[in-house]
Amino acid sequence: MRVLILEDEPHLAQAVRDGLRLAAIAADVAGDGDTALELLDVNAYDLLVLDRDVPGPSGDEVARRVVASGRGPPILMLTAADRIDDKASGFELGADDYLTKPFELRELVLRLRALDRRRAHARPPVHEIAGLRLDPFRREVFRDGRPVPLTRKQFAVLEVLVAARGGVISAEELLERAWDEHADPFTNAVRITVSALRKRLGPPWVITTVPGVGYRIDTGRG
Repeated sequence: MRVLILEDEPHLAQAVRDGLRLAAIAADVAGDGDTALELLDVNAYDLLVLDRDVPGPSGDEVARRVVASGRGPPILMLTAADRIDDKASGFELGADDYLTKPFELRELVLRLRALDRRRAHARPPVHEIAGLRLDPFRREVFRDGRPVPLTRKQFAVLEVLVAARGGVISAEELLERAWDEHADPFTNAVRITVSALRKRLGPPWVITTVPGVGYRIDTGRG
């Protein structure tokens, strides 16, 4: 299990990280909202532990973006905001669990393991096609056995293409399924993301452009 901790109090963050590692839970720390979002964009985390009152985008805003992405990890809010209204607003934002400070590290570990077990029960299948192996649960991609680090958006685009099993997906459909309802239909974000994705996957190019139609995974079957 790999966890991201969003906590701006350095001593507490280090204590939680060290305690989780002793419990065989890998943990990274972000001291502000911007750093947390950057780490979430490039790493695959099983769970997110966040404080609500942090510099940069607040913990609430980070939770909002993770939930809106549709592909973020479960969220445990670990915060001093302990009123019932605080808890209610946290769950309304999309938190999967809520633990107030001060807390016992053992209870945090138990709650994280419970969240991870529930997540495992809903684990989607691993996709394999044209030398690609995509694991939606762990957000991992391999090309011919080689791990390929992808950004969140690159992963989302590849996931749509892989699920099509060689079928053509239009740029409009990619924009609709990998971005959100606020995406500009006239943007070149799809073209730029697909180009960057090709480079990350490396040659020979496995994503084919079908002129005037869209993109597909080249399965070698014509």
